[in-house]
Amino acid sequence: MIESAVLIALHVIGFAMLLSLWRLLRGPTVADRILALDTLYINAIAALILFGMHLRSSIYFEAALVIAMLGFVGTAVLSKYVLRRDIVE
Repeated sequence: MIESAVLIALHVIGFAMLLSLWRLLRGPTVADRILALDTLYINAIAALILFGMHLRSSIYFEAALVIAMLGFVGTAVLSKYVLRRDIVE
């Protein structure tokens, strides 16, 4: 039962990633593209965790943590760039 729920959740997360990618490429403003990128990395974290549950491997959880840290820093830097047009003060 859990295995089928994990596989269904992987498919739903994959569809959500496609929608985020579409908004990233099509977004009318820069803020929409930043939010789409933020959503895309959150979906990637969820997909990695679900894939790790499916394979019963803990290495995917560590990869999800690395993506979470890099995604947070990337979103903060992009937001600062949009606000000030300069990353380094």
